[in-house]
Amino acid sequence: MQQVSLFVDGANMYYAQKRLGWFIDFRKVLRFFGQDTGSTISEAYYYTGAGTQSKARDNSFREYLMSSGYTVRTKAIKQMIDDNTGELVEKANLDIELVIDMFNTVQLFDTCILMSGDSDFERALELVRSKGKRIAVVSHPDMTSRELRNVAGRNYFDLRDLESHIARCDRMPDLNQALLQENEPQKDGSGANEDNAHRPIHAVVPVGFAASAQGGWRSVVHASAGIE
Repeated sequence: MQQVSLFVDGANMYYAQKRLGWFIDFRKVLRFFGQDTGSTISEAYYYTGAGTQSKARDNSFREYLMSSGYTVRTKAIKQMIDDNTGELVEKANLDIELVIDMFNTVQLFDTCILMSGDSDFERALELVRSKGKRIAVVSHPDMTSRELRNVAGRNYFDLRDLESHIARCDRMPDLNQALLQENEPQKDGSGANEDNAHRPIHAVVPVGFAASAQGGWRSVVHASAGIE
């Protein structure tokens, strides 16, 4: 059985959910990429900033994630001046922590799934694949860099196509301002993921994958078809 590890960029997913108009059920995410595809989740990590306000809501969300099976990595949010705008912004960059976890656990998984659209992870995914591992990227196309789309190839998953599999049916635990680790991407491409021009990509993309009898991976193009 294939071993799958999941790495979730909390800031990127926060803004992705705002664009989607629905909230992600992270328990369903584990089930979808685990048992629904005939795989086992080896490790699951969620990376998010820790704010000074609304600590009760922060703690509630972290407890929700941990009870769902995630290891939660946090870093204190820092205020800094944006070099481009001169404005005071809040950031908590956990890219290094994510990459460290990815390589420290590389022997534990067959497939690495990254939930982010940040181009900073391009080289890390290339190196993971060079070690004989499979990679996949899950994100919103308007917030996904071309670099990640290219490195993922057919194993790119458009969040919009996964709604029936991973959307919450009830109210999601609060995602408060402490999760705003990055400036929301603007229409001109400034802010988070500046290298992404934020032009919608309408190409048909795979919505699921499953291990084949030969040990390879097959794409399931239509969400309604389910996981083979």
